[in-house]
Amino acid sequence: MAEQKKMVEAITPMEEDFAQWYTDIVKKAELMDYSSVRGCMVIEPYGYAIWENITHFLDARFKELGHENVSMPLFIPESLLQKEKDHVEGFAPEVAWVTMGGSEKLEERLCVRPTSETLFCDHYARVIHSWRDLPKLYNQWCSVVRWEKTTRPFLRSVEFHWQEGHTMHETAEEAMQETEQMLRVYADFCEQQLAIPVVKGRKTDKEKFAGAEATYTIEAMMHDGKALQSGTSHYFGDGFARAFNVTFQGRDNKPQYPHQTSWGMSTRIIGGIIMTHGDDNGLVLPPAIAPIQVVVLPIAQHKPGVLDKAAELRDRLKKSFRVKLDDSEQSPGWKFAQYEMKGVPLRLEIGPKDIEKNQCVLVRRTDREKIFVSLDNLEEAIQEQLSIVRQQMFDKALARRESMTYEARTLDEMIDIAANKPGLIKAMWCGDEACEQKLKDDAGVSSRCIPFEQEQLSDVCVCCGKPAKSMVYWGKAY
Repeated sequence: MAEQKKMVEAITPMEEDFAQWYTDIVKKAELMDYSSVRGCMVIEPYGYAIWENITHFLDARFKELGHENVSMPLFIPESLLQKEKDHVEGFAPEVAWVTMGGSEKLEERLCVRPTSETLFCDHYARVIHSWRDLPKLYNQWCSVVRWEKTTRPFLRSVEFHWQEGHTMHETAEEAMQETEQMLRVYADFCEQQLAIPVVKGRKTDKEKFAGAEATYTIEAMMHDGKALQSGTSHYFGDGFARAFNVTFQGRDNKPQYPHQTSWGMSTRIIGGIIMTHGDDNGLVLPPAIAPIQVVVLPIAQHKPGVLDKAAELRDRLKKSFRVKLDDSEQSPGWKFAQYEMKGVPLRLEIGPKDIEKNQCVLVRRTDREKIFVSLDNLEEAIQEQLSIVRQQMFDKALARRESMTYEARTLDEMIDIAANKPGLIKAMWCGDEACEQKLKDDAGVSSRCIPFEQEQLSDVCVCCGKPAKSMVYWGKAY
C-alpha cells in the first residue's frame, strides 16, 4: 500500500475530535449548508447527487418486487392522527402543528407528517374492498418533519428525505414475508452498493416503532464505535386496519382486516457512509453511489495534445461511468487533494509520456495504489478497479466492526466495556424491560437488536442472572 499522508490540512483529525471531523467533512465536501430554519439543512448538489444515486438503486429494486410509487398529502388532520393510540403517543413529542391558514385559525390542527401510516390507512379504507384488491404495495419518496431538539447534518434533522413503503396483505404470513423481504433489500443494498456491513435483527419491544407489532432493523458501526440504525422494516399486524376500519371481503365472503407493513430508509444513510468510510483526507465514497466515479486529470496540460486526449477519454468513458474532466488551471497537487476530499473512487492521470505509451495511470482513493493501464482495455480496467475499491471498503469496515465487538457476561463487564472500549457489546438478556432499562442507566448502552444469527454466550442474563432468552447487541448510537 502506498504511504498515506494527510492531503487536506483543514479537516480536523477524527481521533482528535470525531464530531468536528464529521462537520468539517460535510461542509468542505459541499454536501450541505446550514439554513435559516432551525434544524433544517440545504442539501447541496454534490450531496443531493449521492441521494439521487441511492434513490435510483432502491427505486429500481422496489419496482422489481412489484411496488408502485404514490404521493400522499403533507398534512395530517389531528383527528386522523389520534386514531391509533400507540402511534400518536410515540410521535407526539416530535410533531409540528399548523394552526393558522392565512390569517384564520384552523378549526382542526394539521400535523406536518412525521410518517404516513395514518394517511395510507385512510386511503386504503376507501380503495380496498375485496381480497382481489390485495396486496397493495405502495411506496412514497418524500420529506417528513420531526421536531428534534438536537440536530446534526444528515444524522438527525427536523426535516429529512426518505422513502416509506406501506403495504397491505391478505394474510399475516404474507405481511411477515414482506417485512422480512424488505429488510433483506436494505441489508443487501448497504453491503453490496454502500460497502457497509450490517447486523440484521429484531428490535426489542421497548425500541420498536410506535404502533408496530414487530420492528426489524439493520445496524451499522461507525468509525467511532457507535451504531447507526440504517434501515427499518415494521410489521403492524391488523392494528392500524382495525383503528381505521380497513376491511375487505375475504375468500370466504366474510369481512376481514388486512395485515400491514411499513419500511424506510432516509438521508441519514449519507451520514452513515461518511462515518463508516471517511478518513482524515475527506470522504471515501462507494463507487455505486459516487457522483463522480472517475475524475480525469491531465498532467502537464499545457503541452500539445494533453487536453485533447483527456477530453477524448472523458467522452469515451462517460458512456459507462460517471466521469468528470478537471481541466482547470489548478495545480495537479491541488486537484489530487480536492478529489480525495470529495471521495472520488478513481483518479485517472494522463500526461505526455502516457500518451506516447498508449496508457494512463489509475489511482484508487482507498489506498492511493497506482496502476498503469493500457488505453486499449481501459473500460475493463476501470470496472475492475472500482470493484477492488468497493471490496477494500467493505473489508476494512468489517474488520473494524469485528475488532470493536466485545462480549460481556456480567453487569460489571458490561459497564467496564461500555466506559472504555467504543463499539458493540454482545450479551445475553432475559427479555425483561427492567433489565434493558438498567443497562441503559448503568452502562449507558441501548439495545441495538436481537440478531437473527444467535449465539449462546451463556445461560443467564448479563444484568439479573436469570435464565437468558436471547443474545442482544448493545451499544451507544446516533
